[in-house]
Amino acid sequence: MTKSTIEESNLFKPINVGNVTLKHRIAHLPTTRVRSDSETHIPTDLQLQYYKDRAKSGGLIVAEGTIVTPKLGIFPNVPGIWTREQALGWKQIVDAVHEQGGSIALQLWGAGSKASPALLKKNGLDYVAASAIYPDKDTEKAAIEAENPLRPLTINEIENLTKVEYPNAIKLALDVAGFDFVELHFANGFIASQFLNPNTNERDDQYGGTVENRSRFLLEIIDNAFKVADPKKIAVRFSPGNNFREPINPAAKEDFTYIAEQLQARADTGNELGFIDLVDGSFDLSDNKSDLVDISYFLSKWKGTVLRGGSYNLEKEQQWKRPVDVANADDRTLVGFGRQYIANPDLPDRIKNNWLLNAYDRKTFYTLYNYGYNTYPFHGQVFDADPEAKVEGIPLS
Repeated sequence: MTKSTIEESNLFKPINVGNVTLKHRIAHLPTTRVRSDSETHIPTDLQLQYYKDRAKSGGLIVAEGTIVTPKLGIFPNVPGIWTREQALGWKQIVDAVHEQGGSIALQLWGAGSKASPALLKKNGLDYVAASAIYPDKDTEKAAIEAENPLRPLTINEIENLTKVEYPNAIKLALDVAGFDFVELHFANGFIASQFLNPNTNERDDQYGGTVENRSRFLLEIIDNAFKVADPKKIAVRFSPGNNFREPINPAAKEDFTYIAEQLQARADTGNELGFIDLVDGSFDLSDNKSDLVDISYFLSKWKGTVLRGGSYNLEKEQQWKRPVDVANADDRTLVGFGRQYIANPDLPDRIKNNWLLNAYDRKTFYTLYNYGYNTYPFHGQVFDADPEAKVEGIPLS
């Protein structure tokens, strides 16, 4: 694909998303990187540099999964957004992104059954999910050894999550930290998926059984979000064809058709989300490739802005053809990248000019250090980083 074809495509045309105008349609997808403070879950100076660098292109960044409440699971060095101190740390990152001309969303994350039962026990918290269905035998064993068996959330706990905990995180992210959007992480087998998927939800109350009941949890969070924020600042991430981190949902097409219809109905009455982030690839870690997932039925119901990512393998030949084709197919689509954005802080410029990419190193994705995080060079830059350097982040206070 020629440089001019790429440059003249929809990828490099401005687009209005919610209340912001983006210079192009290439977005940074949320990527968990564990560079926050391990005790306070406040983001660090390493994260500030990472997001600041990737904001220079003027596009949309969706920041990493961030803990809504410890009650749904905590992880070492993963950021949080349940305290004002955490929000003020994030504010420094948001301000830096805005100074560079970028826009940024914070992804709000609840783990549920994917949490660590031992870490929850250490913090005096129960191990909870939609139902007492363990994700695997190893986690079940860990829960038994920690004397913290998985149990279903009670109705009162669900009400507190949907009416108090999630709205608290949303207000801190938007009103204190100043994010342009919050993205509700309702994908990839985490808490909302655990309610929606009939293989992980065996409840017999108003949150189980029919699709109306199984989707009640996520729709209640969205509706309560509208009470504390402009709907255009709210986004949602779904993975309709997911087979990663959860059992395949046999009713996925019917379930997500219903959800798309519900969200479009809200949009039709003045409560349109800023965007919906759809995983359109099924990732296989064993061969590092993604297969396409059919989301056409969702897109036929949802008429608003969509961010698509997960299916761009970026082969050497014609590596930009699919992103260009997806962006050109309509005038409402953003195209998202994760691993390639990690390794290429100037990814939009590299795409636009058809420049070679830095190769990413998966081994450094989940270390605590700056190497493999802020040590990937911009195009034309010579950056000789020491892989043995153990530089950890300093909390932003």
